Amino acid sequence: MNKSIRYEDAGVNIAAGEEAVRRIRHLARSTFGPGVLTDLGRFGGFFQPDLSRYREPVLVSSIDGVGTKLKVAFLMNRHDTVGEDLVNHCVNDILAGGARPLFFLDYIGTGVLRPETVEELIRGMAAGCRNAGCALIGGEMAEMPGFYQAGEYDLAGCIVGIVEKSRVINGETIQKGDVLIGLPSSGLHTNGYSLARKVLFEAAGFDVHARLTGLERPVGEELLAVHRCYLPAVDPLLDDFPIRGMAHITGGGIVGNTSRILPEGLGLSIDWDSWTIPTIFRLIQEHGNVSDEEMRKSFNLGIGLIFIVRPGDADALISRLESGGENPCVAGEVV
Repeated sequence: MNKSIRYEDAGVNIAAGEEAVRRIRHLARSTFGPGVLTDLGRFGGFFQPDLSRYREPVLVSSIDGVGTKLKVAFLMNRHDTVGEDLVNHCVNDILAGGARPLFFLDYIGTGVLRPETVEELIRGMAAGCRNAGCALIGGEMAEMPGFYQAGEYDLAGCIVGIVEKSRVINGETIQKGDVLIGLPSSGLHTNGYSLARKVLFEAAGFDVHARLTGLERPVGEELLAVHRCYLPAVDPLLDDFPIRGMAHITGGGIVGNTSRILPEGLGLSIDWDSWTIPTIFRLIQEHGNVSDEEMRKSFNLGIGLIFIVRPGDADALISRLESGGENPCVAGEVV
């Protein structure tokens, strides 16, 4: 008689999945507020938003991943930072429309489910959600043997936020002469890693523990710097300033992302000398002999968020940002 084959023989460990859920349940609960109506484990997450402060509430959603920054996490065997990256990236995306986050859901796909790795990932996501006042109300862990390389996984996240319809920021009122004000990034954030890895690890031959001139920490740690969440800096401004547009600087760089919100017929004049480009970007350019054009369309180059405001509002916005401990720059204008 042939041996009975179990699901585990095919590479799927249900017990590991149950152990992962046991490990992460308290982390998710740490993000819950009064709007969360269900615990983890249901077929859907239930959330009741407080609509009392809104006349015409608009829901804003976004979904994204972390890209090949995950490859650096695998090399470093560190997994909490990319979980926080995922949340912060999504928060910033809806923030660009003026929305504040309500809840977040994640997806983790892997070949072999390791509960300790999942716990690290969710620990980072929970930290990001708590910092943004956002509830982590559910997700999916998919164990797919043979689909991913050993020790690797993929991440994706979906966020839902809310904004008053009259306060939506969509760029429609942007005009020629409007000013671009930039806020600093914390590094590469979550874009440009395929080029960065190609240059630093393949062409230059460094490993993640290499210490490069000008960096205060090993290059692997520099590349894993957490994607900055701009909500704490921007949230106090949303009700006080007539912001005409905001751009989250991700893949495509400053020009590529800011152009997405411009009305037809308008363009950008960027003053590339108005801020100091962080060392990590200069090292990538030098070791890879990367052109300025390629750098500008592949990386944020030290600016992670762009405001577009009327010239008459620029000084007041800069002053307010500086009083909050920010270091804004006038990055250019609309032409």
